[in-house]
Amino acid sequence: MRWLPVLYIVVLLLLEPATPVQWPVSFVLIALPLVAAFAHGPAVVAAATVFAIVLEGVLAGTPCCAGRSVGYLWDRHYVAAYICTALVGVLGTILAAHRTRRERTLADVRFVADIAQRVLLRPVPHQIGTLRLESLYLSAAAEARIGGDLYEAVPTRYGVRLLIGDVRGKGLLAVETAAALLGAFREAAFDEPALPALADRVETSMNRRAMLLGGSEAGERFVTAVFAEIPPQEPLIRVVNCGHPPPVLLRAGEVRELDSGRSAPPLNLGMLVGETYHVDTYPLRAGDQLLLYTDGITETRDAAGSFYPLLRRLRSWCFLPPRELLERLHHDLLDHSGDRLQDDIAALAVSLRADAPSVPPPSPAG
Repeated sequence: MRWLPVLYIVVLLLLEPATPVQWPVSFVLIALPLVAAFAHGPAVVAAATVFAIVLEGVLAGTPCCAGRSVGYLWDRHYVAAYICTALVGVLGTILAAHRTRRERTLADVRFVADIAQRVLLRPVPHQIGTLRLESLYLSAAAEARIGGDLYEAVPTRYGVRLLIGDVRGKGLLAVETAAALLGAFREAAFDEPALPALADRVETSMNRRAMLLGGSEAGERFVTAVFAEIPPQEPLIRVVNCGHPPPVLLRAGEVRELDSGRSAPPLNLGMLVGETYHVDTYPLRAGDQLLLYTDGITETRDAAGSFYPLLRRLRSWCFLPPRELLERLHHDLLDHSGDRLQDDIAALAVSLRADAPSVPPPSPAG
């Protein structure tokens, strides 16, 4: 785009001597300031305006242009062209100044969004003891940085505690809810010894916040989530599912969902139905890998409307380490959707190193 004005002038100069008409194509130079305004600032547009007027005069005063025998430097049609070019130049300069301000504002907003994302969805540690962790976040909106999908991994004295969640709705309300949920989880994960108590405390915090905010939308603001815990020195993983897609266990070519059929309601709805949280326990072996994800993955459609076949794809990738697994998943989702994601996507991959004798103790925290 920055070279477009130069290309515009070159094409015009090539056409000018080959145009056998009384009005040469040099009149097209009137548009040069607007062409320059697409990619340059007001100073460059003003300079392009002056250059266009001078070049129009040179072409008009040169007898050989367009097969003329005399020049028309001060012909009324050319004078009108000079005036029109000057007016368009003024408008182009104003447009370039406005565009430059908007670009600066957009750059500032993107910078703030990047900072907000690092606070809201901070990178998970790549390794905790002999656990390896990787995360993935994809926004359905090209310019978005954060949304309602969330994840977290916290090392505590009770074990490594994991969270994956999906807030109902979009926009700022979803981001605000995700921030409140993550804040409650990061605080409670160090204090609550039992996983159901952790989920209950997070839901209590969400309900309290919804009551303080009030309004009809606050009552509908619920979150599907999975809480998982890998205790120290125990070959198992505990899972509390709150209406969320179940985690997937990848083990030596085997891929299966960790779903016992006892999922609790989503957070912020549990108190309405009065159900308690159920803990499901599964064995965890050295070399096993766990994938927690949001439903944006399985609801991704291709051009024919077919959903993304996550489990079938994972059977081909179950031997990949977490980083390579999520990279492959990332590219395959974009290929499946034709680079048009319909929903935000979050995923968290955790693996126990093959040489680990048992589930590792977490870093001393909490």
